[in-house]
Amino acid sequence: MGSDSPSLPSSFEVSEGFPSQLADRVLLVRLPCNPIFPVGPIYLADHLHKCFPDLPQQILDLASLPVLDVERVLLTKIDQFRPTLLVFSWRDIQIFAPMDGRSGNPLQNSFEVFYASNPLKRLRGAWGGLMLMLSHYGELWRNQRLVRHGLRAARRHANDAQVVLGGGAVSVFYEQLGRSLPKGTIVSLGEGEPLLEKLLRQKSLEDERCFVVGETPRTGLIHEQPESRPKTACDYDYISSIWPQLNWYLEGGDFYVGVQTKRGCPHNCCYCVYTVVEGKQVRLNPIKEVVAEMRQLYDRGVRGFWFTDAQFIPARRHIEDAKELLRAIQAEGLVGIRWAAYIRADNLDLELVDLMVATGLSYFEIGITSGSQELVRKMRMGYNLRIVLENCRLLARAGFRDHVSVNYSFNVIDERPETIRQTIAYHRELERIFGVDKVEPAIFFIGLQPHTHLEQYGFEQGLIQHGYNPMSMMPWTARKLLWNPEPMGSIFGRICLEAFDTDPGNFGRSVMDLLERDYGVAPLEEALRAPVSGRPAIAKATR
Repeated sequence: MGSDSPSLPSSFEVSEGFPSQLADRVLLVRLPCNPIFPVGPIYLADHLHKCFPDLPQQILDLASLPVLDVERVLLTKIDQFRPTLLVFSWRDIQIFAPMDGRSGNPLQNSFEVFYASNPLKRLRGAWGGLMLMLSHYGELWRNQRLVRHGLRAARRHANDAQVVLGGGAVSVFYEQLGRSLPKGTIVSLGEGEPLLEKLLRQKSLEDERCFVVGETPRTGLIHEQPESRPKTACDYDYISSIWPQLNWYLEGGDFYVGVQTKRGCPHNCCYCVYTVVEGKQVRLNPIKEVVAEMRQLYDRGVRGFWFTDAQFIPARRHIEDAKELLRAIQAEGLVGIRWAAYIRADNLDLELVDLMVATGLSYFEIGITSGSQELVRKMRMGYNLRIVLENCRLLARAGFRDHVSVNYSFNVIDERPETIRQTIAYHRELERIFGVDKVEPAIFFIGLQPHTHLEQYGFEQGLIQHGYNPMSMMPWTARKLLWNPEPMGSIFGRICLEAFDTDPGNFGRSVMDLLERDYGVAPLEEALRAPVSGRPAIAKATR
């Protein structure tokens, strides 16, 4: 790995004419997406600055611009800055949630087509679905066009300019995207810091999680574990000097700014890509560095922090790490802050709960997926739902009075009327703990994504075939990728349509109310049991 001589085929080698590090110029571009704080490109730029203090860099966030302006702005920036290395970040592709995006509500469109009895609603859904398809394929075309045209523009100024493309979407769909990107594009999976550092040092990329478009990615590339290295505090004075748009994100006082405390997730949730993208090894960032980064943002007026970890407390062995971080935040004097995170609420204790509330926990998400312990076990979630409830009671007693989002994905493997009643019972208990107005049931339908246990299950059950296109939005493909199989699928489809009609702004609560109306509520104790053997995976759904 440390060799100065490249050892890969020619496409992995840096050509003899590649400029020295002092002549390199790096432009980091976030492709259009929902404008959340772009931690990924920021951390990449910060890492390169620490490796190469004299390296000219610029960050261009196309997510903060009107879509019609993005190509013009990109090409203008390239002509002005003349980068030798273009680094594109592509955040997301699939959406399987009941929320409006740039092209409307994908779940509502799909369900109106598949399950509506009113032909006018089906027509409306078909029209909305057509708009969604056009937007989806238009976005794929536009982002790849930006990469192609950006590379072409850069090579007008530097003949050997190169492109690296990474981000969450690329890491998941690298095999599909690799067929249509410009030849020679370096596709990065997961973390990009070591790859970019080696590329600029003209070292071999042989051991990195990447491949060159035009060559076949090595088998199992996505499952290779990322390199473990400590992360230091991001230098926001430097970031502000290369990214004028920083203040655009900081000016709104209620905005959550991303800070990462760790990478990796040790769990095996059947549908989740975090484990394969970030790796199963949890790698902690030094606490003093995390707090130093927060101090910089605090001094710039930031009071809302989002810990961007896959899980803030991924396992019980990390409880003490979380305590140390929160104590350090207190010792730093970061008063008046509020913070949010994804939290596995089964990994808490009384002292940690007190620290969380004292330091400003204002919102957290629990991704339990189901309120039935049986189904949680079958999905390999690793949650103990009884302990989650006990710890939520600790949070309430400690004084937590803010918002909780609970992710439910109905019609998961072996869903049936009994488990629906159990999930309703579980949710009602959470409402009793925190208050009905504080608990938001976030209804998601699992998306079948590459490299997950669920994908393998789909192959085994004959639901999908090898060689399918997971990026397809054709109705016959999308219906398979949006995990809502029969016999329960049509029932949930109709429930969701009624919820959209009843109160679209309160969709999750409406779904829960309608399910309780039709199925009732189980005793809570039933929800907390996980029988070793359950009913067949395909169960007849009766009301």
